[in-house]
Amino acid sequence: MASVLSRWASPELRASIFHFTVYLPGAVSSVYLAIWLAEHGIPAEQIGIINALPVLLLLGINMLVGRLADRASDWRSTILIVSLLSGAAPIGLFFVHEFWGIVLVWLLCTIPGGLVPPLTDAATLRLAQRTGSDFGSMRAWGTIGYVIGTALVGLAVTAYGTAAFVPLFFAVSVGRAIIGFTLPRFRAPAPVSTLADANPEKPRLSSALKLWFVLPILGFALVNSNNAVVGGFGALIWHDNGIPDYFIGPLLAIAAAAEAVLMVMWRRFGGRVTARNMILVACAASLLRFFVMAFNPPVAVLFVTQTLHAFSFGMGYFGVVHFIANWTSEDIAAEAQGFATMLQQGAAFVSLMLFGVLVGHFGAGAFFASALFALLGMGCVLWSLKLKPPKDA
Repeated sequence: MASVLSRWASPELRASIFHFTVYLPGAVSSVYLAIWLAEHGIPAEQIGIINALPVLLLLGINMLVGRLADRASDWRSTILIVSLLSGAAPIGLFFVHEFWGIVLVWLLCTIPGGLVPPLTDAATLRLAQRTGSDFGSMRAWGTIGYVIGTALVGLAVTAYGTAAFVPLFFAVSVGRAIIGFTLPRFRAPAPVSTLADANPEKPRLSSALKLWFVLPILGFALVNSNNAVVGGFGALIWHDNGIPDYFIGPLLAIAAAAEAVLMVMWRRFGGRVTARNMILVACAASLLRFFVMAFNPPVAVLFVTQTLHAFSFGMGYFGVVHFIANWTSEDIAAEAQGFATMLQQGAAFVSLMLFGVLVGHFGAGAFFASALFALLGMGCVLWSLKLKPPKDA
């Protein structure tokens, strides 16, 4: 009995449970935010603004909050604060019905909510390195939560209509905040200071931002922007090209399921691949995936290309977080992860804006631009490897 209780109280399990909740608000909003906005009379152009503004604002905020989190005694307190803020803000959605009111409340929801994933990733990876536990298994619960959340939201809205959107979004946001109180301490206890440690020189992120360090992070940002394009336009393109609607949900779900499988199995073979080679594999998988999708293949082929998401995102994600952890100290872990997130959000914004123009002219052929982004990402990683050969990283 004591061993069971100790397992349930383990830091790894508590971190895994929180990861399960991290992407639940995103699951709710990705499925029905646009429909809810449209039913409030918000035109498509303004829906785009509502989605884009948080991304733009988070570009500068991520690194600042990461720096503050690194200076705290543990990342747990910062994660809990932003979770509580993002849990309280959705109350406002019950009372706004016009554009500017929705913009303001949505910013209050998504800015603190957007800070939760990079902070949690940085903290959990350091916990795994400190305890020798499996980071992939803990992180996989975030993807599992997203898949389950998407399915349950679909059932709820089918039963109750889009009126269920705000209560569901509020409920999962509050749930994430409540689970945040169970988060473990991620850092090791601080050692007792001595006179020699009175004025230690703190490492700074700026000292790590060499070209060879930035290039792989930029390469993954370019590849990850392609995943944002699938989320934003994939269903629309497939629908317009005659793919039956009952296939669209499974096409999106199989990508997330493949990602979860890779994350769960990662510990068995992940140590054999260096971090930048992981990103390189992600670029190659993304290049193949979107080159094929640009030819508007039949649905059976689409199911195969969607499973490549396990590599174009899952392996690339592991590559970038391990690359950052391998080449930076714990003192700047969250700030460095915030820098990577900033690049990813910037690339996603550019990609979505560009793709929105291209898809109107070329349809599925716009995915050739995504293949080009993947090729550029490969170039970034190869350039980095030439500038700085790996230290098994």
